[in-house]
Amino acid sequence: MRVLKPMNTIHFLASLASILTLTSASCVEGADTKPDTTMKKAPYSKLGYDLTPLAKERIAEIAKSLTPLAREVTLEAGTERAGSSELNKEKRKGVFVSVIGGLPLFRSEDKFESGTGWPSFTRPFDPDHVIVKRDAGHGMVRDEILDARSGAHLGHVFDDGPAPTGLRYCMNGVALKFIPDGEPMPAESQPIPVQRAYFAAGCFWGVEDVFQQVPGVLAAVSGYMGGANPSPTYKQICTGTTGHAETVEVVFDPAKVTYTKLLELFFLNHDPTTMNRQGPDVGDQYRSAIFATDEAQSAAATKAIADLSTTPKFAKKKIVTQVVLPGQKFWAAEEYHQDYHAKNGGSCRVKTE
Repeated sequence: MRVLKPMNTIHFLASLASILTLTSASCVEGADTKPDTTMKKAPYSKLGYDLTPLAKERIAEIAKSLTPLAREVTLEAGTERAGSSELNKEKRKGVFVSVIGGLPLFRSEDKFESGTGWPSFTRPFDPDHVIVKRDAGHGMVRDEILDARSGAHLGHVFDDGPAPTGLRYCMNGVALKFIPDGEPMPAESQPIPVQRAYFAAGCFWGVEDVFQQVPGVLAAVSGYMGGANPSPTYKQICTGTTGHAETVEVVFDPAKVTYTKLLELFFLNHDPTTMNRQGPDVGDQYRSAIFATDEAQSAAATKAIADLSTTPKFAKKKIVTQVVLPGQKFWAAEEYHQDYHAKNGGSCRVKTE
């Protein structure tokens, strides 16, 4: 909730009623409220890789092309003989990917000589790309490392590595495939091609939370857009003099969710008829706006408004959403604004109709 300026009793009660209405309708702040579970998301890593688990049939098909030792290691949690992997000698720059599914797992710059006889790394390519699982086999307790996409056994991680992480990811070479810089990455080893959309719909805490729940959305980032001042701060935009709107950057997979669908959700989850206001939040920083990244987005947004304007819902209330042409810069907000509901509790129900 935002801090309101001093007001008389009548205005205070009116604002309080507005706050309660808005909260009960869509967002509950500070409560142990779970996100909408009707919209199931595909898993994505922070670097934009699809982590949807491989089907057992696909894993079995890939396994047919592996050596018996590679199958034993990856599918039966076996261990190759120390010093047997050619990857111990690999000094070129590049990426180490999983032999089952091709997910990038480690970078050459994080590889070091551990003296153990197994390829060792200080950190994974992306922490989301590996799963750490407690392993109590062989009379000891260790942290097993699995490929997050295929579940293949890779090795173990220990806390006796060098700086800066202090970790040693001790991997079986037969579970990895090295792709040197300059060689094309296979499709399964590439991040998904993403697009970006920018929506302003009042307080960005709730807007961010709504889009984070949408299948096909990889990330939603709170920020500022539409003003002249570079690198604006929250304190500055709260004066209402910078011209910025609280805006959410939506990074999405167009193969999973279209820009048209995002527009639909944008209009369903805020009131596009209130000028410079959403619920209790008043000021041009809370205006309804769509910042297009190209002419196609601009045309789609303009068409969406025209189509909605002919519906009974908006017959007597004009849509005041701005469609801003490409060229505006997005400035990410301060860290304490990011993932606000995830950090502080509460969630917004995604309206889909």
